[in-house]
Amino acid sequence: MPDTFKAILVSRDEDKKQSVAVKDLTEADLMEGDVTVAVEATTVNYKDGLAITGKAPVVRRWPLVPGIDFAGTVTASDHPDWRRGDKVILNGWGVGETHYGAYSERARVKGDWLVPLPEGMSAHDAMAVGTAGYTAMLCVMALERHGIAPDRGPVVVTGAAGGVGSVAVAILSKLGYHVVASTGREAEKAYLTDLGAAEVIARDELTGPVKPLAKERWAGGVDAVGSTTLANVLSMTAYGGAVAACGLAGGMDLPSSVAPFILRGVSLLGIDSVMAPKEVRLEAWRRIATDLDVAKLKALSTTIGFDGILDAARAIVDGKIRGRVVVDME
Repeated sequence: MPDTFKAILVSRDEDKKQSVAVKDLTEADLMEGDVTVAVEATTVNYKDGLAITGKAPVVRRWPLVPGIDFAGTVTASDHPDWRRGDKVILNGWGVGETHYGAYSERARVKGDWLVPLPEGMSAHDAMAVGTAGYTAMLCVMALERHGIAPDRGPVVVTGAAGGVGSVAVAILSKLGYHVVASTGREAEKAYLTDLGAAEVIARDELTGPVKPLAKERWAGGVDAVGSTTLANVLSMTAYGGAVAACGLAGGMDLPSSVAPFILRGVSLLGIDSVMAPKEVRLEAWRRIATDLDVAKLKALSTTIGFDGILDAARAIVDGKIRGRVVVDME
């Protein structure tokens, strides 16, 4: 392998002005870890967009290589679980936030952060799922644990044309749920219907003034938006229902009341993909390999090269990205 490799480096000067540049690094530049991986594929997530544009304080160490997930091949390991040649996936653990991340042809990380690439799945396919799809599966698993089965009634997915939303729609529909997809992009109706949405509603239906309790519309939901959207979703959730919340594209606030919780027994299920235990990750990836239609996975994703990362990062923050963006690093 060459001594140097390309990486995107986010830096900040003494005045805290952020800059982004493509640099040549060596393995000596990488951070501590017991496994080195040749990165074959990565993705552009909303969090990556925030890190590169500086529109939110995602980066907490300077300078930093962003990129919160990758798939690749182990090139060196001092960890007992991994050997040279193993195919692995990484999601979260502060990678791309406090630890050098995926926007580099090589990464050095802790072996405990890795999970095996499911058999029959390519690195490209794994990153078409990526952290967004893995998070969507965590949401589905949480709803299942709460007893929200298909026969309980419809489930709503907010931000449905985004990364988390697209995969959530695809998985839930394959599992037999009646999926109500909420989006602010009317042009994406056919896309969402093809993924399996039974209904597509306008985002405006969930962005108006929040009532303590509104008409019951669904048994559960997957929310990647937060703020007023999540508050409205909760107010419209049926008795004993549950909503899995995993994102904040619309804001970190929650202008709700206790009414859905104490008068309808609604549960708000918080989903964290960054620090999820390894056994949960293994189960999520096992389920992804069986419960996500490969044909739909292709419809979800667009592939770019390393040179397209910066433009895609800006576009995803501006809400101009549909589905998943896979970065082919080879």
